Amino acid sequence: MLKDQTAIVTGGSRGIGRAICLELAAQGANIALVYAGNTQAAEETAEACRALGVKASCYQCDVADFDAVKETVARIKADFGGVQILVNNAGVTRDGLLAAMKKADFDLVIDTNLKGAFHFIRHVTPIMMRARYGRIVNISSVSGIMGNAGQANYSASKAGVIGLTKATARELAARNVTCNAVAPGFIATDMTKALVEQNSDAITASIPLGRVGAPEDVAKAVSFLVSPDSTYITGEVLRVDGGMAM
Repeated sequence: MLKDQTAIVTGGSRGIGRAICLELAAQGANIALVYAGNTQAAEETAEACRALGVKASCYQCDVADFDAVKETVARIKADFGGVQILVNNAGVTRDGLLAAMKKADFDLVIDTNLKGAFHFIRHVTPIMMRARYGRIVNISSVSGIMGNAGQANYSASKAGVIGLTKATARELAARNVTCNAVAPGFIATDMTKALVEQNSDAITASIPLGRVGAPEDVAKAVSFLVSPDSTYITGEVLRVDGGMAM
């Protein structure tokens, strides 16, 4: 159980982020939900967390903005008194073939998916280091392990997240702060809905378990990595992909 712990979840308003918020709340964690722009969805997720008996608050923040993240983390610490768990889930896609990819699309994905994770780690880890306790989980992707045509920017950002995870794990282990990554495969979310609908048979054929995953599958993996059952695991990349990248 995660009773009396506070978890920051970025990109927490819907999809995988919402499932993570609800799973951690079900385990007793208070939720600091960070979102980009959909206030209604964020508040609905926070209310669903509160219904599970925990404290939950929403914080609008551009994760790509270093100073905005610093201010948001300070507000969360003031509101909750501390931070024990950080889940870097916020992410975007701007797919396109490499030869025609716009610089702006490459930069946006790197700034959000990779630099956004760094920004939160950078500002949250001093809190964890002083407390000599912390659990960080970064959401990567099988695209960061395998690469994916049409996703040079996304694959690069998610591969970078894996490197960031391992470096963070090595630096913070002595302070009892673990850092792990979860690498989802095809998960049924708004982000993947169109792709799955257009290529359902091909996608299913590429997954040994023969089905697309659910956001809750990822949330369960995150819950394990922040739980007392995983105290001797750090620097790991846990695939939740139905066997797709093995």
